[in-house]
Amino acid sequence: MKNMSRKKQGAFKILFVAGFGPIVRDITKSHKFYVDALGLSFQKEGDYLHTGKLEGVKHLALWPLSQAAQSCFGKVNWPSDLPVPQAWLEFDVDNIEEAGAELKKRGYTLLTEAQKEPWGQIVTRLLSPEGILVAVTVTPGMR
Repeated sequence: MKNMSRKKQGAFKILFVAGFGPIVRDITKSHKFYVDALGLSFQKEGDYLHTGKLEGVKHLALWPLSQAAQSCFGKVNWPSDLPVPQAWLEFDVDNIEEAGAELKKRGYTLLTEAQKEPWGQIVTRLLSPEGILVAVTVTPGMR
């Protein structure tokens, strides 16, 4: 696969992903998910929560919904009883089994649990309160 992020397009080139985050409707519910369930920490400026303490994005992709559905449910159609995700976000973790167990203990519904993908990544997927397809992962190729 060609490294398109370094290719100059017109008068400028993209150097890296400077930021990513959900647009939230319920700050309390989202704060609980990202802080309590995933253990992230944020600085608070009013209702705007942010951090510069995470390492950069290792992988950015336009992931077709049919492929996300295949990864989560083994079929190309997203279930009509679940919100259709508007984005995906993955956090590589030190222990995928512990992460999945902790998320379940906190009441989150896991769509996949320590599932090995064809490219070697192990993923546990769930939907965030905003409808983002979130995964905790072990990605050997990025370590």
